[in-house]
Amino acid sequence: MKKSIKKKIRRFFRFIYGWGVIQWALALIYWVLIWFVYFTSTKDVKGLDILRKYARKPAIFVFWHGRTMILSPFIALNRVRGYIIADSHKDGRAIAKMEKLFGLRTIYGSSASGGVSVLKKGVAVLNRGNFCLALSPDGPRGPSMRFHDGALYFAKMTGAPIIPVCYSSSRPWFQNRWDRYLLTKPFSKIAGAVGKPIFIDRKTKVEDFEKIRKNLEDIMVKQAYDLDKKFTDFRVEQDLTPESFM
Repeated sequence: MKKSIKKKIRRFFRFIYGWGVIQWALALIYWVLIWFVYFTSTKDVKGLDILRKYARKPAIFVFWHGRTMILSPFIALNRVRGYIIADSHKDGRAIAKMEKLFGLRTIYGSSASGGVSVLKKGVAVLNRGNFCLALSPDGPRGPSMRFHDGALYFAKMTGAPIIPVCYSSSRPWFQNRWDRYLLTKPFSKIAGAVGKPIFIDRKTKVEDFEKIRKNLEDIMVKQAYDLDKKFTDFRVEQDLTPESFM
């Protein structure tokens, strides 16, 4: 009986979660909480000069799906002008509303699925010359910490560099979900890293993408593990999917 009631309650909240007014209310609450965590924590971020250099230039900032929470304040404080790529599902739209409060616009779709519409819109944004893109190469459906090649097409077609970004914290809560989403608790020590820009020659053949893709994946995995190692022995698994947590 109790399980049945819990299921009904979950269904109800999933239903109202799709309402715009509810999403905006939650976005505002999350926005306040994230700023609270940020301002009560100490920060040590390597490579901030790179973030500032490309804050208003064509660049593709990439980060794992589970590492977005504390990146948003850095985006706002460094006056990054850009677009995020978000899933058109209600979860993605809710995230887009929150990121709008941090100053980012949205392109709906999934670079991981190779959507033509997303590719065209992303290329158009980068070609303007004063906007960057932000996306999770393993989202929105995983597998976790696997680099899909959507970002490679953006880089090849525009000449914009791919820049890996990550963070970890001393008081982490890795959620029990496919991306092991990292919630940082207040009064933490936060360590972050903005990697060196990686350019892809416009003449690069698609058949050469796998080597480049694997290199970027290795860089981002090492980036995450090195930052986590400062605070915890927990290692986020690769190849987790939403289906494995249903």
